[in-house]
Amino acid sequence: MSKYLLNKFLFTVDRDPDLVERYREDPQGTVEWWESSEANRILACHLGESSSWLRFEDDERTALATHDYPKLFELGAHPFLTLTLFIAMFERDHAEPLGFQLEYARKLAHMSLPYPDITT
Repeated sequence: MSKYLLNKFLFTVDRDPDLVERYREDPQGTVEWWESSEANRILACHLGESSSWLRFEDDERTALATHDYPKLFELGAHPFLTLTLFIAMFERDHAEPLGFQLEYARKLAHMSLPYPDITT
């Protein structure tokens, strides 16, 4: 399992409005594309420089491809990264103020301390 890679996906997608929309509309395709072309790029380095060993585990890939943020939390994805990305994708689907944030809290209510380790 690579919490680093999960968090890198959440971080990079959240910072690009086009990728946010792409991930909202085609999560599986976006995850497949990102893993094959973006996962191994080295952040803040020269273009063309990359590694070759980073891959999602099956449970990580499935959770990302199904927008399963409770599972991502259980896997150790950083909760601030999941929350900000999923707010950008799904807040518009809720009529009430803080609608998505309240749903997020409800879906994670079964979690108790100690929370999963989010260190990378």
